[in-house]
Amino acid sequence: MVVSPVHGGLDGPVHRLVDTLPEGEQRPGALRIAVADVDRTTLYRIADGTLSPLTGPMTETVYRQVLERQAMEVGGSWYAWTIPIFLPITEAEAAALQNGVVALLCDSAGHVFGSIEVESVFQRDVSRFLQRVYRTTRVDHPGARMWLADKRVWAVGGPISLLPYRDSRSFADIIQSPRQVRELIQRHGYQQTIAFQTRNPLHRAHEYALVFGAEEILARHPEKRTGVFLNPLVGELKSDDVPADTRVTTYRRLVDGRFLGQGDMDEALWQRAGQNLNDQLHLVGLDMRMFYGGPSEAVMHAIYRQNLGFTHFIVGRKHADAPYDDGSPIWGDFDAQQAFRGLNGALAIETVPVGFAAYFEELGRVCLVERNVGKTVVNISGTKMREILRSGQMPDERVMRRCTAEVLAQYYQRQPPES
Repeated sequence: MVVSPVHGGLDGPVHRLVDTLPEGEQRPGALRIAVADVDRTTLYRIADGTLSPLTGPMTETVYRQVLERQAMEVGGSWYAWTIPIFLPITEAEAAALQNGVVALLCDSAGHVFGSIEVESVFQRDVSRFLQRVYRTTRVDHPGARMWLADKRVWAVGGPISLLPYRDSRSFADIIQSPRQVRELIQRHGYQQTIAFQTRNPLHRAHEYALVFGAEEILARHPEKRTGVFLNPLVGELKSDDVPADTRVTTYRRLVDGRFLGQGDMDEALWQRAGQNLNDQLHLVGLDMRMFYGGPSEAVMHAIYRQNLGFTHFIVGRKHADAPYDDGSPIWGDFDAQQAFRGLNGALAIETVPVGFAAYFEELGRVCLVERNVGKTVVNISGTKMREILRSGQMPDERVMRRCTAEVLAQYYQRQPPES
């Protein structure tokens, strides 16, 4: 069994979950911080170790380290980190806090779900944040719009203690902490593992990114038992993204039906290695927001997966991409892949770059576009695909499998017409 080391040089994932909070912290008149749902989710990823080595939202010192250097210092060593993780607070909350106090963390309903030992209260320069993270001065894109809509420019940093999160969502069973994933890897005896990040339902071309990545590392080391992980983000997304419950239903049907990679995988490779893709395929959800941050977010996605224990992570072209409002690109097609070549700190997980894929008539299967120049591509635009699904029809199965299309057709037929 092989797992990646925990980021930051730690012996194990951070664990900041507690069964109860000390009675003294919940005394009448205790300071309280109202936490938005999306920020609460991020705090729970700190508490379960997904964001190791963080033990709480960043202090001003660490925030500025990350913003200016794209790395953080831990124990005298530097580790890659490209997007500051902070807890926004109102000006009134900031005025009431001071270093050394313990404040209660309250959800949107006012219920206490944890506490923070205040080590830093500071005001953020939002413009500087946007320029450093998104590598542009323009703000007409989803990432900037997300941050500018939040008028809280103050932040608080320090160690947190959180009560267990009771998740009643339909896909709660697939969300696993670093400790749980590492135990799964150990239980199956995997000697190498690879994870694929997605926020979308999967076309066959999307599936192929995971298939290709798994086959790349299997071909290098066919003697190593290889765990393959479909690891979608199920946290907060843009309003026009397909919601998590619908997406997870499509993923379940792919995995449970053993359809993923069907007709597109290199079956001879798997047979020679004495392994089976679908026997070694796992669906594990990651409850974390999207930043729509392109290259900066690609590095963060790799850090999450290293903490989960995976040895390899797939980085596609235009990874975590979201264009300007006029449709023009913020980053180049390969910028996310190239971001890993000049990191300012250590990162243990190995990335596997994957290009665009498509179904080719001459091959009768999906393959990488760059390896099949001049061949006939079967493709459907996103707009046309939504039209087909909204009408209740099934798209060409060379582009999207029926098990996925059926779920999406039901979803789109419930949505209002596109303007």
